[in-house]
Amino acid sequence: MEAWIIWIIVAVLLVGVEVLTQMVWTLCLAIGCLFAIVASLLGLDLAWQAGLAGAAAIVAYFALTPLLRKWQKRVHARDAHAVRTGMDALLGRRAAVVEEIRPGETGRVKIDGDNWQAVAPSAQSALMPGETVVVEGYDSIILTVEKA
Repeated sequence: MEAWIIWIIVAVLLVGVEVLTQMVWTLCLAIGCLFAIVASLLGLDLAWQAGLAGAAAIVAYFALTPLLRKWQKRVHARDAHAVRTGMDALLGRRAAVVEEIRPGETGRVKIDGDNWQAVAPSAQSALMPGETVVVEGYDSIILTVEKA
């Protein structure tokens, strides 16, 4: 079997591993294999092919890593503004007190028709039904609220 065919097989396998694991170094090794394919087609011996593959993989690693980090930061910045779901979607929302919330005790609030247990740890006095509060956090299914 020709050496360049073996390099293609190795490159395809490495790209497969990259897709499954998302590790930058396997992509860089696959790029190194591409350079080894060219070396093989030019008639260089196996030692040169392997050396070129290793050198190209190292250069690819140092070239791709900063680019991928910049891309990853951009993706995370975009995701920070994404829609929150689950309990996180309640953070910052306004709620109406439906059952008195005394300091250190639980009461109940209503958000979008849903009734939640709530505590107000920083409240100096009880929060009375009808008052508006803001959800500051949660612990399990108990909301932590502050007076709006």
